[in-house]
Amino acid sequence: MNTFGTIFRMHIFGESHGPAVGIIIDGCPTGMDIHADMFTTDLERRKGGILKGTTPRSEPDVPIFLSGVFNNKTTGAPLTIIFENTNTRSKDYEMQREIPRPGHADFVAQKKYKGMQDYRGGGHFSGRLTVALVAAGVIAKKILAKRNIICSSNIIEIGGETDMDKGLQKAIDAKDSVGGIITCHITGLPIGLGEPFFNSVESLISHLVFSIPAIKGIEFGAGFSAAKMFGSEHNDALENKEGKTTSNHAGGIVGGITNGNEVNFKVVVKPTSSTPKKQTSLNVVTNKPEEFSIKGRHDLCIALRVPVVLEAVAACVMADLLFLNDQQLNY
Repeated sequence: MNTFGTIFRMHIFGESHGPAVGIIIDGCPTGMDIHADMFTTDLERRKGGILKGTTPRSEPDVPIFLSGVFNNKTTGAPLTIIFENTNTRSKDYEMQREIPRPGHADFVAQKKYKGMQDYRGGGHFSGRLTVALVAAGVIAKKILAKRNIICSSNIIEIGGETDMDKGLQKAIDAKDSVGGIITCHITGLPIGLGEPFFNSVESLISHLVFSIPAIKGIEFGAGFSAAKMFGSEHNDALENKEGKTTSNHAGGIVGGITNGNEVNFKVVVKPTSSTPKKQTSLNVVTNKPEEFSIKGRHDLCIALRVPVVLEAVAACVMADLLFLNDQQLNY
């Protein structure tokens, strides 16, 4: 439900307009240096209100450590980190109690939780919770860096344009929202992480990637373009005993297991569902379609804030796989 991982295990909690959102990380190595400043760079990359086209809602996002840290060192106990919600406007969401927003979880949440869900700002379904994923990613990246493993991510397309400003201008001109495509690269991985079938590296990465709200597709290596290739063209020829291949159409994973080459994948981020344009949805009280305009503060392009979240989830998967590969692994 809200838990992921086997040894490096995470549990996410909170709602968009509740007191706080946060994450509990179990299996965090003992003795890691930890302080609020080490989270700043990645948290700033995720924030709204900085990049053009992002929500004006701006939170301080200062990590508060509730457990698992003593004298700026991890203790080995579960590490609990929270982020307070201080800049909310809950009244903007009163309307969605009667008119579920298209593209959002409003309607299914109402049905599943029998009206008990926190509807403000999307509640537990909100992208606000990705701040907790980023925090976990900071810890995971620190574990990986000890072994020279690096996760990096960047935007390659916004609104169908490789020029980011041009893609954003499309949304501004149309008074609408746009999506994007983001790529992620993981370098320095050893051969042998992952298992065939259910715990393949692709399966685990995809599982956590789809926990990021607005992700609608993923492809590894050559991805969907492999359907247009010959087998001899798609195959990655082995060059040496370290696993280096002449090409990397497999995206660094063969048989569900890392092969020593760079792991790379792309994701599709849908257009932000909350758009300035007028839309129509069913009023569940009157049982009639009703035209409405969404209030609140929203991103014109949520993809702008996803790269650091994508790095974070990739790092969390890889940290867990490293520990599974060698359970005696110390920080």
